[in-house]
Amino acid sequence: MKKMNYSRQREAILESLHNRYDHPTAEVLYNDIRKEFPNISLGTVYRNLALLSDNGMILKLNCGDGVEHFDGNVEPHIHFICKDCGDVLDIKMDNFDFINTLASSAFDGEILGNFTYFYGFCKKCVDKRKNEC
Repeated sequence: MKKMNYSRQREAILESLHNRYDHPTAEVLYNDIRKEFPNISLGTVYRNLALLSDNGMILKLNCGDGVEHFDGNVEPHIHFICKDCGDVLDIKMDNFDFINTLASSAFDGEILGNFTYFYGFCKKCVDKRKNEC
């Protein structure tokens, strides 16, 4: 864990992530934060995202599209990635601890947690495909 002094810019980045559910990239966050801090650099956004991630305050997601996405929700939850539009969405499930239990029964080590991604087509893309037929 790295030491963090207070920064208005970092606080704005963290607040932005806490108020959105679209799992943005650094560039998307940069464009949003520039509205409040016009002189902020993309490098500053990247450095702050890395610091927040290293300190467990946000999640850094690798969604298979070649760019990192970020999530302000650090509670255990599952992600869905649409293979058509690329949206990254949260799947709300009451309890999915059984995944760790199931994996532990097939593994001799100690499982502490998991990152789970489901892939397919989101409702918006499914509806769009139906309308195109």
